[in-house]
Amino acid sequence: MYICSENTLWKAIAPPPRSYPILEEDLECDVLVIGGGMCGALVASLLMEQQVDTVLVDKRGIAEGSTAANIGLLQFSNDKSLSACMRTFGEERGLRFYRRCAEALDELERLAAGLADRADFVRRPSLYFASEANHLPALREEYETLKQHGFAVDIWDQDRITEHYAFSKPGAIYYHDDAELDPYRFVHGLLDAARDRGLRIYTHTEVFGQAEDRDALVFHTGRHRIRAKYAVCAAGCEAQQIKRTPNAEVTSTFAIATPSLPAEAFKGWHARSLIWETARPYLYLRTTADNRILVGGLDDSFTLRSECERMLPRKRELLLEAMRRLFPALGEVTAEYAWCGALGSSHDGMPMIGRQAGFPGRCYFMLGYGGNGTVYGMIGAKLIADWIVEGQSPDADLFRFDR
Repeated sequence: MYICSENTLWKAIAPPPRSYPILEEDLECDVLVIGGGMCGALVASLLMEQQVDTVLVDKRGIAEGSTAANIGLLQFSNDKSLSACMRTFGEERGLRFYRRCAEALDELERLAAGLADRADFVRRPSLYFASEANHLPALREEYETLKQHGFAVDIWDQDRITEHYAFSKPGAIYYHDDAELDPYRFVHGLLDAARDRGLRIYTHTEVFGQAEDRDALVFHTGRHRIRAKYAVCAAGCEAQQIKRTPNAEVTSTFAIATPSLPAEAFKGWHARSLIWETARPYLYLRTTADNRILVGGLDDSFTLRSECERMLPRKRELLLEAMRRLFPALGEVTAEYAWCGALGSSHDGMPMIGRQAGFPGRCYFMLGYGGNGTVYGMIGAKLIADWIVEGQSPDADLFRFDR
């Protein structure tokens, strides 16, 4: 499966990361985490905070899959609005889901604050604008639902948008409590800190199969094996190759990063907010600590490497055009980096976290599929750590595979 192209911003600008060895011996542990991306790093970090003996393996290097393609928008709102979640799942369940997302943002901030390198975690507002005037009724409904249940949001009309931004839109919801970060550095920072607490990490080590042996799960990595009481599969989109999940689909998404720009380039970009829109598939934008603009979107159904690479130049130009329409004063700013990556999503809009049929009961899956994958990964890490340490987890029913 094609996961991520090479020309991503985060890997190019990061300092050289710590390297980890290939597994060259048999191991025993309490928990084996399969996957060294965002989801795997989050659950391993929480387990090590609880002093759970944990091993993490990845068949690539750390954060070299879809994490490297992630542009690092962190939002409590989702591709599926709170209003839509309440209609689909019921008011109580939909609201629990959104509150879990808001709590996950706070937990991500806590983890970033504890790292030597905060990975440019910054709280940002976000602007969710109506792409067309006929989207305003649904936007207004969503604002009223969020406000009613205590979320920090405002409704902005066209005049207020024009006053604060270089573009004009029919209306928008303005969110106060979102955030941004560098996902590549964040994952490396989490795992560096967890390693210092005793986490054992092995890269370029692929798990080929598993079996049960008395009180342990046994995983094979070629010549060696790992015995674990529990296992967590945090393999991202590649988990679909382990077991195809009917509620999931994998598509491709595209992103660009400009060169670093002078500070005056952000005139007309209020509070350097995150920006996204009501159209589907949607465009999304943010700035970076070194004054770049990141633009993503234009999701497409194909997933083969040849198709993604063939379409990348055209997608790059379309993303640049969309950026210039919003910020015409940027002129002929180009894309220094352009990349595509696999994007997992679920048909009902929620991630899938927990046990799957056909696997031992002590084997958990974290599929943080959706446009809010880092937040979903934080939710999943907390749920699974609670299961392993406490034997139960609140709200687990929201994300189970057989829902």
